[in-house]
Amino acid sequence: MTGPAVVVVTDSSACLPAELRDRWGIRVVPLHILLGGADLRDGIDDIPEDIYARDGVSTAGTNPEELTGAYRNGLADSGGAGVVAIHISSALSGTFGTAEHVCAQIGSGVRVVDSRSAAMGTGFVALAAARAAAGGADLDGVVAAAEAAVRRSHAYLVVHRLDNLRRSGRIGSAAAWLGTALSLKPLLTVDDGKLVLAQRVRTVSKAVATMIDRVCDVVGDRRAALAVHHVANPQGAHEVAGALAERLPACEPAVISDLGPTLALHVGAGAVAVCVDVDPAGA
Repeated sequence: MTGPAVVVVTDSSACLPAELRDRWGIRVVPLHILLGGADLRDGIDDIPEDIYARDGVSTAGTNPEELTGAYRNGLADSGGAGVVAIHISSALSGTFGTAEHVCAQIGSGVRVVDSRSAAMGTGFVALAAARAAAGGADLDGVVAAAEAAVRRSHAYLVVHRLDNLRRSGRIGSAAAWLGTALSLKPLLTVDDGKLVLAQRVRTVSKAVATMIDRVCDVVGDRRAALAVHHVANPQGAHEVAGALAERLPACEPAVISDLGPTLALHVGAGAVAVCVDVDPAGA
């Protein structure tokens, strides 16, 4: 493509594989892990693999300076076409609110979209925006492509332990029963940007099977892009991806990746998640 093109920016929670990030020119700003007085940037600094098991650890969104730099650089490189920033759900992080503030300071050349999701739920929205930009869409067109992807996105999560969720303030309506339902394994879903309880199941294996059923129900006979994430559970992720490949033959194989340290901190070891972007073209 020739001429100026809209630049797409997202944050490290999107879990975009490097190959996709590089192929579509998506720029990534880091979320932060706060550990023992250290401020560690996700995707840039070395972060302990077992961060989810550490005490006294917290997360923070991308700071205004990082966003300002990314947006201004993107504007300059876009040749005036503009920047579209896709960020983790505003219900899960303060990053979107910070991005809106920064956007207001810079001006109308930067537009911010709330993905209302996380992990590849956010990543798929960023990819939709980047594909539109690569196809020559203007700023409004890229925003429209991103917003359409938000509406067709679905995300599900099974956790093995409740400790991390109990410490997290991001569990929405699930919080009411987490303190007493210790024997239950929750299937969670992202609903309007919030992480909420979808179903209570007695065992992890049944919760995972229920998650697979939910994904298959929402996709049906259509094509969809799929991503399977995990926290220290690659075998579980590959088993889920294999089951989805068998039951959803119209779909390309799922992208498999770890959930990343900032999200892992909130859901704990063993967690497996599935993000879905249903193809708007249908079957």
